[in-house]
Amino acid sequence: MIRAAIAGVVGFILIFVESLLIMKLKGYETIEFGGLTPFINVWAMNFFVVFAILTQVTNWFENRADMEKSEDSY
Repeated sequence: MIRAAIAGVVGFILIFVESLLIMKLKGYETIEFGGLTPFINVWAMNFFVVFAILTQVTNWFENRADMEKSEDSY
């Protein structure tokens, strides 16, 4: 649940970071997304990328903790 909230916020922030990079690299002053639907599509893509990364990091920490516990029991 918390991963989804974090992914939603970070995905939204990434839209602005990506837009800023494009504006700086190409010399644009503004970016037109073409409406609300393309904006939401970009947000959804960023959400799923961040959610997948957070899921993998969480699994890595959990597996690491389990392995450390099993090593201590030997």
